[in-house]
Amino acid sequence: MVFGLENISRLLHALGNPHLDLKVIHVGGTNGKGSVSAMMAAVLREGGYRVGLYTSPHLVSFTERIQINGVEIGWEEVVRLTDLLRRRVAEEGIPPHFTFFDFTTALALYYFVQQEVDVAILEVGLGGRLDSTNIVNPLLTVITNVDRDHCQILGEGIEDIAREKAGIVKQGVPLISGAVQPEVIRILEAACQEKGALVRLAGRDFTGEKITTGVFEFLGRRWHVADIRLGAAGSYQVANAAVALGALEALAEQGYRVGEDSIYKGLAAVRWPGRLELVQESPQILLDGAHNPAAAKALKTCLQEEFDYRHIYMVMGIMKDKELAVIVTELAPLADVLIATRPHNPRAASPQEIAEIAQNYCPEVMVIEDVREGVEYLQEMAQENDLIVVTGSLFTVGEARDHLVSGRRAS
Repeated sequence: MVFGLENISRLLHALGNPHLDLKVIHVGGTNGKGSVSAMMAAVLREGGYRVGLYTSPHLVSFTERIQINGVEIGWEEVVRLTDLLRRRVAEEGIPPHFTFFDFTTALALYYFVQQEVDVAILEVGLGGRLDSTNIVNPLLTVITNVDRDHCQILGEGIEDIAREKAGIVKQGVPLISGAVQPEVIRILEAACQEKGALVRLAGRDFTGEKITTGVFEFLGRRWHVADIRLGAAGSYQVANAAVALGALEALAEQGYRVGEDSIYKGLAAVRWPGRLELVQESPQILLDGAHNPAAAKALKTCLQEEFDYRHIYMVMGIMKDKELAVIVTELAPLADVLIATRPHNPRAASPQEIAEIAQNYCPEVMVIEDVREGVEYLQEMAQENDLIVVTGSLFTVGEARDHLVSGRRAS
């Protein structure tokens, strides 16, 4: 990792600074960034706008990261733009200190300009202040929430993390946030006051109230939309949808208007792979990249309140830079059988370490190093009224999804 904006600035300069021509919504936060981004993109698309969406990481294919109106960038375009950027880097004599994320961010921004999108929605990669995406001057900034994650990089305390995420606040650019902790709200409000930026907060300026499973009501400063059906599963998605609509309400004040029909259709249609995604019905197989304590707690709540099953069988692979013990302690007690595994990533934690913690909470714990083999083992064990849950990391989920949905083994 190489944090800071110097390298991305050089790359974009070599491409003619395409980011200066983009209308951007910049989305940060600990959890829910991808879901909120996808929701906004879906509603705007239904409203007739041409919408670019840049997210990370991908689950199976790199092309998932860069989409326009729900269509992933083609591999031919990836190759063409990669060759172009490599040539420009050589011509400009740019030192090769930039990261993969710097390179792909520059590629995405250039692609969106070439494709003449009306709005580009950019998800922060990590943190905010020094993230490559923070090169933009957006129409709107969104911080979904703030919780513990990447503590070794962003800081151990919630206030340290909040300051890093507040680093995406720009001069005079409105901030929409779903943050709830008083200490976090104080930091966000202080950042906005310093930058002369309006701030709108969940619970104060807009709310999303669950009516029944998958249905909610939104009440904003001007909007009141009832009986909204969510395509994305999970009660926590109501909070994400409220943030998305709070942002779109603010965006409408800048001329990007959408009607209620677009809200209903967009939110009903939106799906976000790998986040509480049910990919098989009998037995049920659920994929959820619960990669930090808050996400693990949300998954636990959903499993307890929103799913019916006889037994839970769990496949768990976690990155070693995560709060492994907290995640395992939250989820392992729900499982009748837990397979500790390791996705093909050098940052992956040892499955033996996962198993050592899990055996204190789960009656049967096994180590199967390969994610696909772990899933197949549980498929043979599970009956039609059982639930298989693959979790712990989006990398783990990605390999399982590749096997289950795409029919290809992740390399």
